[in-house]
Amino acid sequence: MRMPAPIRLRELIRTIRTARTQAEEREMIQKECAAIRSSFREEDNTYRCRNVAKLLYMHMLGYPAHFGQLECLKLIASQKFTDKRIGYLGAMLLLDERQDVHLLMTNCIKNDLNHSTQYVQGLALCTLGCMGSSEMCRDLAGEVEKLLKTSNSYLRKKAALCAVHVIRKVPELMEMFLPATKNLLNEKNHGVLHTSVVLLTEMCERSPDMLAHFRKLVPQLVRILKNLIMSGYSPEHDVSGISDPFLQVRILRLLRILGRNDDDSSEAMNDILAQVATNTETSKNVGNAILYETVLTIMDIKSESGLRVLAINILGRFLLNNDKNIRYVALTSLLKTVQTDHNAVQRHRSTIVDCLKDLDVSIKRRAMELSFALVNGNNIRGMMKELLYFLDSCEPEFKADCASGIFLAAEKYAPSKRWHIDTIMRVLTTAGSYVRDDAVPNLIQLITNSVEMHAYTVQRLYKAILGDYSQQPLVQVAAWCIGEYGDLLISGQCEEEEPIQVTEDEVLDILESVLISNMSTSVTRGYALTAIMKLSTRFTCTVNRIKKVVSIYGSSIDVELQQRAVEYNALFKKYDHMRSALLERMPVMEKVTTNGPTEIVQTNGETEPAPLETKPPPSGPQPTSQANDLLDLLGGNDITPVIPTAPTSKPASAGGELLDLLGDINLTGAPAAAPAPASVPQISQPPFLLDGLSSQPLFNDIATGIPSITAYSKNGLKIEFTFERSHTNPSVTVITIQASNSTELDMTDFVFQAAVPKTFQLQLLSPSSSVVPAFNTGTITQVIKVLNPQKQQLRMRIKLTYNHKGSAMQDLAEVNNFPPQSWQ
Repeated sequence: MRMPAPIRLRELIRTIRTARTQAEEREMIQKECAAIRSSFREEDNTYRCRNVAKLLYMHMLGYPAHFGQLECLKLIASQKFTDKRIGYLGAMLLLDERQDVHLLMTNCIKNDLNHSTQYVQGLALCTLGCMGSSEMCRDLAGEVEKLLKTSNSYLRKKAALCAVHVIRKVPELMEMFLPATKNLLNEKNHGVLHTSVVLLTEMCERSPDMLAHFRKLVPQLVRILKNLIMSGYSPEHDVSGISDPFLQVRILRLLRILGRNDDDSSEAMNDILAQVATNTETSKNVGNAILYETVLTIMDIKSESGLRVLAINILGRFLLNNDKNIRYVALTSLLKTVQTDHNAVQRHRSTIVDCLKDLDVSIKRRAMELSFALVNGNNIRGMMKELLYFLDSCEPEFKADCASGIFLAAEKYAPSKRWHIDTIMRVLTTAGSYVRDDAVPNLIQLITNSVEMHAYTVQRLYKAILGDYSQQPLVQVAAWCIGEYGDLLISGQCEEEEPIQVTEDEVLDILESVLISNMSTSVTRGYALTAIMKLSTRFTCTVNRIKKVVSIYGSSIDVELQQRAVEYNALFKKYDHMRSALLERMPVMEKVTTNGPTEIVQTNGETEPAPLETKPPPSGPQPTSQANDLLDLLGGNDITPVIPTAPTSKPASAGGELLDLLGDINLTGAPAAAPAPASVPQISQPPFLLDGLSSQPLFNDIATGIPSITAYSKNGLKIEFTFERSHTNPSVTVITIQASNSTELDMTDFVFQAAVPKTFQLQLLSPSSSVVPAFNTGTITQVIKVLNPQKQQLRMRIKLTYNHKGSAMQDLAEVNNFPPQSWQ
């Protein structure tokens, strides 16, 4: 009993379109698929073509159709052209090289490539060029190469595209097609010309040898392009009044590849590129596409300077186009060329800046990036004015990048320090919440180094934060500056602008309101409390009020704020005689560089030691900032920072009364930070002023009886370690170093530095002197305190720098012979 004839494809489409819901559509599809499966099982040759066509439509809708793969092969093997057409279409849609079924097609495709009918040959070429695997391409490349030499234009253009696929799959077969390419460009048919250029482009991109071989075709390509732009109206190839723009674009791309890094080829195409650039109509998108390819070609080859200016002017005209895509393309292209043709791009600066006001966010971003690339010393003021206006009005996602760009440009091209400070303050006022973390310390450093601008800056910052604490970075900088230069603020001496009259109480009111503001972060409150503390040495009438504020925060729930307040309280009560020295004004800061052997690195982690460059150290006393850092003696990132005390003119015993970082207060919390002056700026957490103040004298709780060792002996310099243990804290070892000099001349500017693994804590106190006397007539003593809570064997790397006999000396050593009593 024969099954009824299946419905036609048109009827299936009409039925599916009547479905009101997705479920109804699925039901229709499943019902039709069941009927198609039954037909396939019946080996119904009459309606196989119709069923596969319907199956392909279902596949296009996203439904599974893999069960029709073998039916496609049966259709390909049929002698009817209609069956072959549907069979090859199904193979291209349902098969790929990941499935072994496609290998069964190889023989059928080979037979069809040699078929007497050109349309059957065309079907086979299309299928092979679409989904042929590397195995199929190897087997059938010979047939493709034969068809590439045929005189039939219909087959030659399809064979050329199939050859492109073969080369992509099997690049080593490229030379097989080389003889067939000789006469391809002589063809009059535009379809053959187009596919031939695509084939030549693929070969040139994949092989430098082919690129060199085809460079001799440049004059011929130039002639074809010239004929295209000079030819009259041709209805067959005309698109919006331009003759075959697709072929023109392909030729321009091939010329770009052939002319890259080759003077002769570039010279041969300069004239035609100028002709295309000046004669192409720009009122339609077709002309703009050709001009864009022309610009890319001019910029990529070794073209003349006048031609490059012409190309950039074309991009400038693109910026005035109403089409957003064309404007975006122009901005992207100008951004790529701004480094090589800066002056030519500068001529379009005003148009580029206008693009910052575009409603399209993609165009805005490209315009912003290009604007920053155009900034230089001559236009810095005007460009910054436009970019600051953009920063004020742009969307939040632009503010972070824009602020960073303004910071970098201002640092590089600032015409004056005042302008630089004003610009950074404007950014912080406008987009302070979006700036990078390093913006605060960088601005503090800039202000510190601009000595003549201190009064002006502190006055500007004071007015900037009056009643507005929303921009936290700005508030942090303002708090720091008020703490440093509060005396200049109340003095009313400002030459740059009209001074304001402020009292001490008004200044403290501002800082106290910062402390209690809900918008203030923990870091900002730390800045404010430190600023109030510093004002105790700048102000005269409000010291008692400052003491009250500090004592109040001694019980703060914020642990860091509480610790600061406790330390500052201790300054008032026990170390008041040292307060003015510890809170004195910050010196000029040296900008930290990331290169050079004098860089001081602090890291955590344990690695193998790395050699240190032995460059002579600078003569004279080292800056305070270097004394507070740790040289990377272990060459890795597991080093515990050395914590030296600030050198004073007092003997070592007096220095011992200042700090006991390993005393009772610190061991309960995090490792102590350096006791540097409180005014040192930090990115995240400003340093504690006095970590771990202890009223105990330094050596009152020490037990001796540990043998001493010689840690270093070289070139007349000898360093001995003597050890003592603490009764109150058995984990603390106090090491006293004694440096002696047996040569006939003194060793000056002597500096001893040390590093230990991360499981230890180390504090390096001030040395008794910086000169080691000659002939062993005296010694330098220095105290090191080591906390070893895990009772591990002590290891230490030391670095010695000094001047001797007019030369700067530097040496490294490792100390591993510590007696067990010193660490057990």
